[in-house]
Amino acid sequence: MQFRKYPIGIQDFVTIRSEGYLYVDKTRHIYRLVNEGKPYFLGRPRRFGKSLLLSTLKAYFEGKKELFSAIAGQPGLAIAELEKEWACHPVFHIDFNVGDYHRPGGLDSSLHASLGRLEDKWGENPKETSFSTRFQGLIERAAGKTGKKVVVLIDEYDKPLLETEDEGKRAEVRDTLRSFYGVLKSADPWLKFYLITGITKFSTASIFSGLNQLLDISLTKKHSTLCGITEEELLSHFEKDIADLAEENEMPYEEALSEIRARYNGYRFAPGEESVYNPFSLLNALYGRALKYYWFETGTPTFLVKALAKLNFDLPSLQGGVTASAESISDYRFDSTNPVPILYQSGYLTIKGYDPELAEYTLGFPNGEVEYGFLKELLSAYSPWMGGARQGLYIGNFIKDLDARDMDGLMNRLRALFSGIPYPLTPQNEYHYQALLYLVFTLMGEFAQAEVASAAGRSDMVVTRKGTVYVFEFKLAGSGTAEEALAQIDEKGYLLPYGAEGKSLVKVGVEFDRERRTIGRWLVA
Repeated sequence: MQFRKYPIGIQDFVTIRSEGYLYVDKTRHIYRLVNEGKPYFLGRPRRFGKSLLLSTLKAYFEGKKELFSAIAGQPGLAIAELEKEWACHPVFHIDFNVGDYHRPGGLDSSLHASLGRLEDKWGENPKETSFSTRFQGLIERAAGKTGKKVVVLIDEYDKPLLETEDEGKRAEVRDTLRSFYGVLKSADPWLKFYLITGITKFSTASIFSGLNQLLDISLTKKHSTLCGITEEELLSHFEKDIADLAEENEMPYEEALSEIRARYNGYRFAPGEESVYNPFSLLNALYGRALKYYWFETGTPTFLVKALAKLNFDLPSLQGGVTASAESISDYRFDSTNPVPILYQSGYLTIKGYDPELAEYTLGFPNGEVEYGFLKELLSAYSPWMGGARQGLYIGNFIKDLDARDMDGLMNRLRALFSGIPYPLTPQNEYHYQALLYLVFTLMGEFAQAEVASAAGRSDMVVTRKGTVYVFEFKLAGSGTAEEALAQIDEKGYLLPYGAEGKSLVKVGVEFDRERRTIGRWLVA
């Protein structure tokens, strides 16, 4: 029996092609990329195929035509017919995925190791004592010895910065990287091609101040599907796999396909372009034949979750869509109080629309996997005193309470959640309570909506479950009583949009106890 070999966790093009792993052919895009320009920057979220892209480019520039032709029972790739010369160039592949940047000296160790391997092959000069002079000397020696220009491929250039939390140490890392990458400009006569990849594009006044010649293709339409899997690629490569997943989960094929789209599709890297699937999550789902949340099992950047927990950011706006200027989402500063650019660059938000007149993007969650995983991580940040296991238990029990129409049980669980907050309820930290409410209710699933607009205002929370619509109004920090919350639901007409649906309607007014720092009274009508 011949088994399907999924390249999960494998980013080496040589291994994938020579050992018969599935490869979705992106080489037509690659051929266009290398023949249209020379200095590139590409930003994409983690687990999106950047490392495999660089590995494929390495094999191409090393002239390994046999890997692009029919091999190991796999068909030939598009570039095998397009490329005629197959010249072999020296390739410098520097991978910052390898390295412990949390400890002091982590970046220096990584650079020493990368340059040392290159010096073993191309020689060293004892007069070259800094990272930048060693790098420059290596490029010149490799070009001189081979008579061919050098190709430089740098993977996850920003990881050392993202994993350095201390601002003083981060400044040292920034200065080291700025000097190192600056070599690429002065070494341009010896370079054939270079591509730098990462998650974020830091401010041009920071890392790339000397690299103003870089062509940023992160938001270009013609390269928007260079990483990720398109709908056409999904259906042409994975139709049987989808059928197997559907059979395993006892659902029709179309329902399984719809679930796959809802969970793993939706990333857009240019306005108006087709969306793509996260390859890591998609391959895991098809291999395991299970519709789970895979992306967040690989870890969420702690700096991002911590930053959002500190900022008074309007979390419900992430569902409705936030706006950002074209300039801001392609740039990032650590000292910024606006988390939207890094949310986009990290893959938590994606392009939903674009206004060319204002040069403004509308951004939102790409799919259900990202939304659920992201909000769950935020719940941990907003309620660290509870612990992950208890949080999962609470969310499940909230849903059970709703199904049993046990509002007292549900409200007592909320009371227990809030009672752990280690400071008094004051107007200054009222946002923390609002954020917790939003996170808990939203994690219940697609039947919970925060800040729902009506003709005369916005209700705090609307939950629809098994034929019943629950409208919640919360009075925080002494701003009102449970009775006043119920009256507001009536006065503002929060229930009117649901009156014609034939569902049971339930009003819940909640007031907070300032002294006990938790929910005080509630009334149900």
